[in-house]
Amino acid sequence: MRITAQIRHLTSKAIQELYQVSIDEHAVLVNETKPEFEGDYTVVLFAFVKQLKQSPEALGDALGKQMVANSPNLFKSYNVIKGFLNLVVDDAYWLQVIKDQYANPAYGRKPANGQKVMVEYSSPNTNKPLHLGHLRNNFLGWSIASILELNGYEVIKTCIVNDRGVHICKSMIAWQLFGNGATPTSTGIKGDHFVGDYYVKFNDAYKAEVNELMTKGMDKDTAEREAPIMKATQQILVDWEAGKPEVMELWQTMNGWVYDGFNATYARIGSSFDKTYYESNTYLLGKDLVEKGLSKNVFYQKEDGSVWIDLTADGLDEKLVRRKDGTSVYITQDIGLAEQKTAEFGCDQSIYVVGDEQNYHFKVLKLICQKLGLPSADGIYHLSYGMVELPTGKMKSREGTVVDADDLVDEMVNIARQKTEELGKVKDFTDAELTELYDTIGLGALKFFLLRVDPKKKMIFNPEESIDFHGFTGPFIQYTHARIRSILRKADAADFASTVSADLLPLEKALTVALEQFPVVLETAANTHDPSQLAIYVFNIAKTFNSFYTEHSIANAESAEKKTLRLQLSQLTATVLKTGMQALGIAVPERM
Repeated sequence: MRITAQIRHLTSKAIQELYQVSIDEHAVLVNETKPEFEGDYTVVLFAFVKQLKQSPEALGDALGKQMVANSPNLFKSYNVIKGFLNLVVDDAYWLQVIKDQYANPAYGRKPANGQKVMVEYSSPNTNKPLHLGHLRNNFLGWSIASILELNGYEVIKTCIVNDRGVHICKSMIAWQLFGNGATPTSTGIKGDHFVGDYYVKFNDAYKAEVNELMTKGMDKDTAEREAPIMKATQQILVDWEAGKPEVMELWQTMNGWVYDGFNATYARIGSSFDKTYYESNTYLLGKDLVEKGLSKNVFYQKEDGSVWIDLTADGLDEKLVRRKDGTSVYITQDIGLAEQKTAEFGCDQSIYVVGDEQNYHFKVLKLICQKLGLPSADGIYHLSYGMVELPTGKMKSREGTVVDADDLVDEMVNIARQKTEELGKVKDFTDAELTELYDTIGLGALKFFLLRVDPKKKMIFNPEESIDFHGFTGPFIQYTHARIRSILRKADAADFASTVSADLLPLEKALTVALEQFPVVLETAANTHDPSQLAIYVFNIAKTFNSFYTEHSIANAESAEKKTLRLQLSQLTATVLKTGMQALGIAVPERM
């Protein structure tokens, strides 16, 4: 049991013993003691003063005496300041934490809890390559899945590929018009980039045709409808829905090029999925649920035959769920897919990692599923995140101004190479080792920078800032881990053998207290679906270790006992940094 959980339990127990009042231990608020006061942890008393009919000072004093008496091996002393009970934890407790966990590579990991969670992320379109925005999505999805796994959940990672619709047809018609039979192989261009180029070519040609029609006197709206390339695109969509063989063959060929490109990018950035869904297989789902909803009066039908749901009583709006021609809309497909996922996997929670422009959509999806009584409904959770922008502003796919994921990864690896060579510490590395190291540093910098920010916030990505070896960055943590591994390689078994009972010096204690919190941080990051909390924590651990290491010698410690203590602390720190960073999808090198 973690120290904060013990304090909550012991506070509740002391109140029961002193006042015969039962207090839920989860109602006890425990904070770290502010640095200006003596103590390690503080119990906030104000919530119980009225119920127990005690002044804050009297209550704090009585609880402090009782808790120290009940747990003399845990609490060394206490003090009360107004409504706050400050507890000083005995060094023996912290030493026991180090002894119990320093050699435990699974520290922080919880046993299986029997709960199953699905995390859906990435959701690419097959008309363009993955870009910077997709990277934030992939890193969020992969990391929250890993954090949940560390907390004992069984996790199913899924992806829905948007592989149909008019945007796909735009790339297809542009290739027919301008491709002259070119392929990714014949041009040497990666498949997803190749198809994405034709999406941009479509937009350029479309603009030119619209402008030409407007110069002939046509108004803009009419010109946009009548542009020949747009009419040809719409005909391809009709032919696709009709299953026209030559259209289906071209669609499958071009999507195949894109999938080859996607798979290469996923392999490089470390994204993986247990199941991939394709919109071409799911867009007809949900039609039977519309009929079910009509029979239960969840939906209603208008005179034109379209089917709607009225969510105004829930603070939302009216929402179309089936067009008057009987075709589905996106929300209908999502309802059907939610039902299918539940039938396939029976998950307790389904997390959708999707940008915040879809906040309304997911509120509607959850409400409709609840009103239909679908077993998956209550477990729907939208992990909403803000857009990523560059210092130069927003990105636009159709104008070809996005930052492709592949290009960005290449740039990050190149910056990692330049920065590392400037430090001049890799002269004994082989070429293969250097290639791996630069990839590790570059990707680590990219992932950490995108994950260190609360997902709900928009952010600006700056490649140079993300790879600073001394800042709030992934490479700083990676370098700290490599430094610790170097220290540990120089130690032998005898260095770990002394029995430690000495008092902890301030920085030794600060590092131990921070390391003890690791399981709680993992649990909080899982419960809040927020990897940034873990990112901030591992950075602070690295920073605290560097302060500790600067102040206290390990190799030339004052005594064998102190050397053992500091080596054990170092080993536990390395474990926490490695586990924490791996949960963010970031590798930590053994040496740098």
